[in-house]
Amino acid sequence: MSEVRLGVDKTYKLVVNGAFVRSESGRSYVVHDANGDFYANVAWGSRKDIRDAVVAARGAQPRWQAASAYNRGQVLYRLAEMAESRRDELAQHVGRSEGLTASEAGDVVSRSIDRIVWYAGWTDKVAQVLGGSNPVAGPYFNFSVPTPTGVVAVLAPHESSLLGLIDGLFAPLCTGNTVVVVASEQRPVPAVLLGEMSATADFPAGVLNIVTGKSTELAPVLCSHEDVDAVDLSHAGENADAWAGLAARSIKRVYRDRPGDDESSLRRLRSFVEIATVWHTVGQ
Repeated sequence: MSEVRLGVDKTYKLVVNGAFVRSESGRSYVVHDANGDFYANVAWGSRKDIRDAVVAARGAQPRWQAASAYNRGQVLYRLAEMAESRRDELAQHVGRSEGLTASEAGDVVSRSIDRIVWYAGWTDKVAQVLGGSNPVAGPYFNFSVPTPTGVVAVLAPHESSLLGLIDGLFAPLCTGNTVVVVASEQRPVPAVLLGEMSATADFPAGVLNIVTGKSTELAPVLCSHEDVDAVDLSHAGENADAWAGLAARSIKRVYRDRPGDDESSLRRLRSFVEIATVWHTVGQ
């Protein structure tokens, strides 16, 4: 006689400070697939969860910035390796979330992994491209050195559950920032899977934090948080101006895509660094 097993239903949780946690409110919400059928239960993040994620990101930022560019590149590349090993699972979830065929979903996953590798390659090249040695008249050197802005808030696109998320996450991560992202409200599962991979890809706890829930509830809290240094509003849609106004109250950098920007544009990388001027005397 064959055994009848009960299904092990999963509620996808938040990724905060390297741990997978339920919302402090205990709430969850139902996510439907592209056909309108039940897909998953997902944690419904709250204002408190956003605050916890920002605290975690702030605590992790000095260590992530202090890591060598080579080390950050290896961590990002490790995540690409893990995504490659789970590409079939990712493609299944992307296809179900976005209503894509198996071939189309596989292409999206391939492009997403390639994009992670692209950003991993930039970690030790940003300083040379965005910085430099400046000519001065006197017995000293003057250098322009790119340094991370700090804690970056990212609002993920609703329509692209994985590929559209990659730029928002990895541009600030590769330059030494830590990130708090509000995942796609309707299609959060691929983002959470990526967060699950990060926990075993040598990311220090708190570097990458993913909060799921209602974007119109979470985004204003994140944009107005005074310990957030920059906000990516590329995918804020009709709310972009209002949320930019909230960010302006505490003088944050605000990034928005411009026509012609794509994955090969350096503008996104440049938007999440500050240029520090360093003076050093010439040795005798």
